[in-house]
Amino acid sequence: MPRTVSPPSRRRPRPRVVPLAKVPPRRLWIVFLILCTGLVGLVGRMAWLQVVQTGELESRARRLQTQTSTTLGQRRPIVDRNGRLVAMDEVRFRLWAHPRYFNLPGDDPGLVRPPKDVVDLLATPLAQPAPQLLKQLGQRRSGVKLAEGLDPETAERIRSLGISGLDLEAYPQRVYPQGELFANVVGFLNDERVPQAGLEQSRNAELLRHEQSRRLRRGADGTPLPDDLPPGAFYGDDLRLQLTLDARLQELAVQALAAQVAKWKAKKAAAIVMDATNGELLVLASTPTYDPNRYWRFSPARFREWSVQDLYEPGSTFKPINLALALQEKAIRPKDRVNDVGQLTIGGWPINNHDKEAHGLVDFAKVLQVSSNVGMVQAMQRLDHNTYWDWMNRLGIDRRPDTDLPGAVAGQLKTKEQFISHPIEPATTAFGQGFSLTPLKLVQLHGVLANGGHLVSPHITRGFRSGDALAPAADPGGQPLLKPEVTRTVMAWMESVVDKGSGKGVKTPGYRIAGKTGTAQKALNGIYLPGAKICSFVATLPVEDPRYVVLVVVDEPQGAHAYGSTVAVPLAKQIIDALLIVEKISPSKPAELNKAMTS
Repeated sequence: MPRTVSPPSRRRPRPRVVPLAKVPPRRLWIVFLILCTGLVGLVGRMAWLQVVQTGELESRARRLQTQTSTTLGQRRPIVDRNGRLVAMDEVRFRLWAHPRYFNLPGDDPGLVRPPKDVVDLLATPLAQPAPQLLKQLGQRRSGVKLAEGLDPETAERIRSLGISGLDLEAYPQRVYPQGELFANVVGFLNDERVPQAGLEQSRNAELLRHEQSRRLRRGADGTPLPDDLPPGAFYGDDLRLQLTLDARLQELAVQALAAQVAKWKAKKAAAIVMDATNGELLVLASTPTYDPNRYWRFSPARFREWSVQDLYEPGSTFKPINLALALQEKAIRPKDRVNDVGQLTIGGWPINNHDKEAHGLVDFAKVLQVSSNVGMVQAMQRLDHNTYWDWMNRLGIDRRPDTDLPGAVAGQLKTKEQFISHPIEPATTAFGQGFSLTPLKLVQLHGVLANGGHLVSPHITRGFRSGDALAPAADPGGQPLLKPEVTRTVMAWMESVVDKGSGKGVKTPGYRIAGKTGTAQKALNGIYLPGAKICSFVATLPVEDPRYVVLVVVDEPQGAHAYGSTVAVPLAKQIIDALLIVEKISPSKPAELNKAMTS
C-alpha cells in the first residue's frame, strides 16, 4: 500500500528584531555640532550676501532687470538761409558675422549652418558675390565685419532674413547733400567723427545734439516697463543751425569761379556777397574746393577758406575807402581836382600810373575811373600822416574782424612810426599797397561805404531754430565811422566807374551799380613777385539804396591781358545778375530796363 507523503508546511519568516542600543552621547554631540555648524555657515553666508555683497548683487540685479540704451553721438543739421539741408546725420549700419552661431529660421536650435549657406542669402542684399563674402569670413569663428555704411533699407532686408549669428550695429554718419558748395564754410568730420575744419570744428559743442542714456525696467520676459521714468527721459531736440548763405547763389558763384580760373589758368579765386545793412553773407565761395563726403581724396590745403585766412594787398579796390577818409577829415572836398602828371617821386621812389599816362587836371570821379595812382597820392598827401594812420588803425586793418567765420585773421599794417617817418608808406597806402588784409575785411570796409558809414560784423550764421522754423534776418546796426554824406559822395564816384570807367562790363540796364576794379602786384615775404598779380572787382548795388556788396578776387591769372576789368568784372556780372533775380531787386530805372528788353 503506497505511503502518503504530506506536503511540507509553509512557515512564516520570523521578523528580525534589532535590539535597541543606547546611542553614545558623544555621537549625539557630533551630529548636533555638525547641524549647528551648517546653520551658522548658512547664517554667515546670508549675512555676507546681505551686508558685504549688497552693492555688487544689487548692481547685477539691475543689469538683469533694466535696459540701458547708449547714445549715438548725433549732431544737429545745418541749413542755408532758406532751409535747404547743408549737413545732416543719417543712420548707417555695420554688419558683423559670428559663424559659430549661424542658424536659419526653422533649423534645430543646436544646428550650426556652414558659412556658405549664409553668404548665399546675404549676397543679394549686400550686392556682393557670395565667394567674396565667403573669403571675408575665412576661418574665423566670430567678430567678422562684413560690411559698413549700410543704409536703413538694406539693413532691414538683412534683418528680415532672420539669420542667427548676424549683428547690425547702428551708427550716425555725417552727410553733406550740397557736396562741395559749402565745404569751405562747413568743413567735415573724419572717420572718427572728429571735426576737422569749418563750422563743424568751430561750433562743435553747439552742433552736438542733446542725447542721454535711457534706463528702462524689464519684466521677466525682457519686455521694457515704462514705470519709474523721470520726466524728460525721452526728450530730444530738433534744433538746426541756420546759415545766412543762399544755396542758389552759392552754386552759381562756385561754377562761375571754376570756369574763370580754368580760362585764365589762375591759382584760385573767391567771391563774397554781403548784405551791408547787417553783415549777413549771402555768398562765400572759393575754388579750388573739395567734396566733404569724400574729403580723403583731396589735398588738406583745400580745407581752409583762403578768402578769410589769406592776406593780400587790395590795390585799387581800396582807393574809394581812402577818398572817404580824406573827405571825412575835410582834407579834400567833393569838387576838388588834382593834377595827374603821370609820375611822382616820393622819398626817392618812383610812382607811376598803371597805364603810364598823365591824365592832367581831373576830379576824383575821374581818378577812380582811370584808377590814377598819382592822383590818389596827391589827394592823400593833403591828409595829415598821423591822422591817416589813426584812421587805418580805426578801420581795424591789423585786427581780426568781428565775425563767426572760423579761422579769420588780422591784416598787416606798418607801425605808426614807420608810417610817419617814411613818406613812401602813406604814398603806397594811397593806392592800396604797402599793407595787407583779407578779402573778407575788404568787403566789410566797402560795407561802410554802402550802408552810410557803419562798420558791421560779417557773419554766416543766424543761430539755431527748432523744426522747420527759419530765423529772421539780423537787424541793421554796426559801429558808426563815417558821415552819411561822405559815403554818398564816394558812392556816386564809384557809380561813374561802372558808367564810364573800367567797370563798364558789369553795367546792367535799369540798375544803378557802383564799383571799382583792382589789379595789384602780389608780394611774398615783402618782395613783389615779377608778373604775379591779383585781379579783383568790388561792386555795390543799388546805388539809390545801397545794400549789397559783391567782391570777386582772382589770384595769379595768366596772360598779358589779365586785369580786374577782364578777369574779375565778368565774374561779378554773373553773380550780380543772379542776385538781382534771387533777391527780387527792383530796377532803379524801369524805363531803361523796358527799353533794353524790347530792343
